[in-house]
Amino acid sequence: MCMNGLDSTIVNPALLTIAEDFDRPAVAANTVEIAFLVALVAALPVAGRLGDRFGTKRVFLGSLAVFTAASAACGLSQNLVSLVLARVVQGLAGGLLTPVGMTILFTAFAPHERMRLAKWLIVPTALMPALGPPLGGFLTEHLSWHWLFLVNVPIGTAAVLLGLFGLREHHAGVVGPFDRTGFWLTVPTLALLTYALGFGPSQGWTTPAIAIAGILGLVLSVVAIAHQLRSDEPLLRLRLLADRAFGPATALALVTSAGLMGVLFVFPLLYQAALGASALDAGLGVFPEAVGLMFASQVVDRLLPRLGPRRLTAPALVLAALVFGALALPGVADNAWAVRALMFCVGLVLGTAVLTVQIAGFGEIEPADMGHAMALFTIVRTLGGSLGIAAGAAVIEAGGGSGHDAGAPGPYRAAIWVTAGLVALGALFALRLPREAPAPPPFEDDDEAGHGTGPGAEPGAGHEVEAGAGLGTAPEPESARTDSAGASAPVRG
Repeated sequence: MCMNGLDSTIVNPALLTIAEDFDRPAVAANTVEIAFLVALVAALPVAGRLGDRFGTKRVFLGSLAVFTAASAACGLSQNLVSLVLARVVQGLAGGLLTPVGMTILFTAFAPHERMRLAKWLIVPTALMPALGPPLGGFLTEHLSWHWLFLVNVPIGTAAVLLGLFGLREHHAGVVGPFDRTGFWLTVPTLALLTYALGFGPSQGWTTPAIAIAGILGLVLSVVAIAHQLRSDEPLLRLRLLADRAFGPATALALVTSAGLMGVLFVFPLLYQAALGASALDAGLGVFPEAVGLMFASQVVDRLLPRLGPRRLTAPALVLAALVFGALALPGVADNAWAVRALMFCVGLVLGTAVLTVQIAGFGEIEPADMGHAMALFTIVRTLGGSLGIAAGAAVIEAGGGSGHDAGAPGPYRAAIWVTAGLVALGALFALRLPREAPAPPPFEDDDEAGHGTGPGAEPGAGHEVEAGAGLGTAPEPESARTDSAGASAPVRG
């Protein structure tokens, strides 16, 4: 999952170098990144279904193996066409990795135990994308852009071998036939929207290919949503959005991802175009945001049980919007230490909100729905990031930031204010989150639970999730419990 998060941003600083190596225009090199994102989003809708049918371990390790092989093909590419095709395969595999990997984690821990996951979840979902630009700039400048992909090969190989022995298989079971109509509506919808959002800022929104892709994507999205709501066994279970925690959390994922990815896209441009910094300097300028994320991951599991999701998330988003606005103030970007301090605060306060939403939003999702919920959440978050980047680019374009007055800071600052507004909007959605954090399940009598709790069982003991079993069932004896394969496994305290 760390490799997947890193690969979503690590190529950005190398696009110009890749274009020069292949003797192609810089705009053509953007295809390398857009191809990855389009393929990634296209694979997300089937992630939950594949995990349920074939098992999360099998799908996760299979996707990881394909991702690793595609990374090797990317690093060995000798022309732009082969690189783009390898990125498509890499994106398809990456689209399965995150939702299936998160499903593995969330089905291994009861809702009240997931707060302890915060310090680990922050690494693949937020820290790695933030580390991508500076690491990509460093590898490109001191080694070669080929190493942006080749570095995945030994890590991915080791991860597959570890997973073969360290992961436990989980089948949630599949009811009903595969939603083919939903598949042929949803996948093209997501691909077309991602393509339009990715290429629109650079090629122009009125370009025929971009305009047709955007309009067709919007029309298909309406048809796809209507079908998913009518279907008994939809590809994406949109009815999960009616959940009192998951619905607001998904809306928050959209706006916070748009705000964060937008500011991480716009501010380095302000740093470079308006202030004359290098690409590596710009990447290092936003690096303290990753440090702030790490600090946030250490406090969320302590603050969430005391304050609850609503009281923790809403103020954090308001503070994050104010920090974003401070980045747009005249003179702030001229001071390197002011930039670093504010970027640290961005990671700290926005990371607190993002982690809280990620943990609290799945508190009442049943195990049978977990894969589908993860896929839906990841789709919305990914589209939100693309939307934030596209909005920032559109504001810069409208203000003349890419024209003859490209060095003027005004359009870039206006774009940062837009990202601040998106984050502030999230505070309204945060008011719909539950007041209380997920609590440990109550003890049940032996007769009611169907198995003894035993004197050694404790509240909060880990629960093994089996096919059709709920996360909130009574704890089993501390001595042993049975996994889905019938093997006895020690209880995690």
